Amino acid sequence: MSEARSRLLATATRIFYAEGLHSVGIDRIVAEAKVTRATLYRHFPGKEDLVVAYLQGVSEMERDGIGKILSGNPPAADALRAIAGFIAEGIQSAHFRGCAFLNAAAEYPDPEHPVHQAVLAHRDWFLRTITDLLAQIGDTPPEPAGRHFVLLRDGAMASGCLTDAAAVGETFLQGVDGILRFRLGSAVT
Repeated sequence: MSEARSRLLATATRIFYAEGLHSVGIDRIVAEAKVTRATLYRHFPGKEDLVVAYLQGVSEMERDGIGKILSGNPPAADALRAIAGFIAEGIQSAHFRGCAFLNAAAEYPDPEHPVHQAVLAHRDWFLRTITDLLAQIGDTPPEPAGRHFVLLRDGAMASGCLTDAAAVGETFLQGVDGILRFRLGSAVT
């Protein structure tokens, strides 16, 4: 990746997450990244391409964080607790402004739009990852539990920037423990 593209993405990531996608103009990104408009358009044909690249970068960061958790091949229940802890920790970080993907979906509600498609791609990966882990625990179908986990995560991400983030994180972790207790109990015969 060129230095200019890297600066553009870093600047866009910082500003888009802090202020929103539609509210930030190309001129501001160009100025803060210290590149020309021509440089921006050489790397990104339009603002929406930059938004998609921003979301793909956030997705890669989340995949890397979860990949580190899974790299030691922990038992599935431990991995899910660690993923939940990773999420709760993020919610309690100083500059937390909710889920980048939920925020983007709110600004780009058309399911056919490339930005919305980038959101759906990340969410599909996350749901698959969680469901695959849940499939290793218990005897009941893992899909409802996977959707439950994602629903709890979405609620925690939305609530975390509205109320006490520590309490939200704790409640989220308790909810995940409840899913795991149910799954583990279903394996007992």
